[in-house]
Amino acid sequence: MDWNLHLKGPKEAIVIFGERDSNLKTLKKVLNIKVIARDNRLRLSGEDSAVERARDALNEILAQMRAGIVTTPAESSDMLNRLLKRGVEPIREAGDLKLEDFLLTPLKSEGQRVYVQKMLENPIVFCIGPSGTGKTYLAVMMAVALLRYGLVNKIVLVRPAVEAGEKLGFLPGDFEEKVSPYLKPLYDALYDFLSVNELKEYRETEIIEVIPLAYMRGRTLNRSLIILDEAQNTTSTQMKMFLTRMGVASKVVVTGDVTQIDLRNSEESGLVQAQRILSGIEGVAFVYMGKNDIVRNPIIQQILDAYERAEEKNGSEKS
Repeated sequence: MDWNLHLKGPKEAIVIFGERDSNLKTLKKVLNIKVIARDNRLRLSGEDSAVERARDALNEILAQMRAGIVTTPAESSDMLNRLLKRGVEPIREAGDLKLEDFLLTPLKSEGQRVYVQKMLENPIVFCIGPSGTGKTYLAVMMAVALLRYGLVNKIVLVRPAVEAGEKLGFLPGDFEEKVSPYLKPLYDALYDFLSVNELKEYRETEIIEVIPLAYMRGRTLNRSLIILDEAQNTTSTQMKMFLTRMGVASKVVVTGDVTQIDLRNSEESGLVQAQRILSGIEGVAFVYMGKNDIVRNPIIQQILDAYERAEEKNGSEKS
């Protein structure tokens, strides 16, 4: 049996072939097949079952790569070794995956379209904008879609437990019970894409975790989509801690609104700092939503306009 793979360019070839063609050498050694690579083309020849295993593994890696999850030769090699050990059941050919395949709800603005596309293309995406633009909702949509496609094994949704003018100490219960209200918006989004029974099963098996930011310390998450919501309320130290939890073949989405920072000390918001120091890094994308992307009740845009006018007036009076 022969099978040919045509890649889109040298970047894809570098990741698929592996460091110094290590993936091609692995395929030859483990499956005893003939491998010919020229430019961006790959040809596999050998026993039907062996070529099929190689084809399925490479298609799985290619799907992960085109979804912005696998981004380096080291990650692809790690994935290839695991796939060859356990076998592969790909859902479809990687080349058939399109943006529309990941949409579990219609997009309602150009900003939302750009945001979803960036999540597919990059391992780390920051989305900054006002309430009602779908920042968290679309991140959860992408997470559920990637989980269903088998492109990630786990979803982790994270929020800082920072009060907007209220004190955690006044809430009844232990720490778990006190932070539960802060995680409710994440559950609201999940229930739009999963049934009650599905979410219960995923929670019990820890395929989906919804946790406060403090619980992320010391962890490394592989093959996961990790969402940090309300990131404007992280400190710079917390943001660094969160971003460095990202393991092999994982994707991170950070959402927040820099006009609604509830930090109570003078320390700079981790989201504000991230804009300044991480812009320009390949694989890290920043998406900015505006009032035109608000998809909640139209009156929200009028409310935001009114607050902006009031803030501008107060600023001019003070000066």
